[in-house]
Formats: sequence, structure tokens, C-alpha cells
Amino acid sequence: MLRELSRDDRLLLLRFVCAFAWADLEIREQEREFVGRLVDRLGLADDERDLVEQWLETGVPAEEVDPNRVPRRHRELFLSCARGIISVDGVVDPNEADNLALLEQLLV
Repeated sequence: MLRELSRDDRLLLLRFVCAFAWADLEIREQEREFVGRLVDRLGLADDERDLVEQWLETGVPAEEVDPNRVPRRHRELFLSCARGIISVDGVVDPNEADNLALLEQLLV
């Protein structure tokens, strides 16, 4: 499923994942590793990897994570990755939970 994503969809997915990682205003090592595994599974090019690293360092502008841009056929994948990134460190911050609930409402 991951390899079926277009370049734009891969980057959109990673924007969402990085935005969720930043929801508690802190990137933990487990979150960085989760993103790294996802990047590897997606087979990103070097320039794409650089973008993702930038998002992990500085965050993702809110206007770049518009749920309306998520293709219908990939909505469950986006939700699954969002669930994964917020739970990977064993602590679900209230902001992360709120963001996930909102995303679920918008995508389901």
C-alpha cells in the first residue's frame, strides 16, 4: 500500500505524521525512529528525506496538513500512521488525542 502512493501523497502523509509528532511540541526519539522507518518503507528520494528531516526539526505549517487533500483511498492509511506516531512513545498527550479525534471526524 505504501509503495502505491504518488510522490505528492507520500509527502502529504509525512507532513501529517510530522505534524502529529509536533502536537505536544516535542519530538521524542521514538517518534523520530517511527518516522525513519516510515521513510525507509516509502523508499523516499534524498530530497524528500531532507524535507522530512526539516519538518522534524521545525514543524509543519498548519496550512500544509489539510485533511481535504487526503485521497479517499488513502484515508485509513493516514489515520493508521497518525495513530502510530502518537502512541509510539507510550504517552498520548491531550493535544495529540484531540488532533487525532478531529482527523478521524474529517476523514471518516
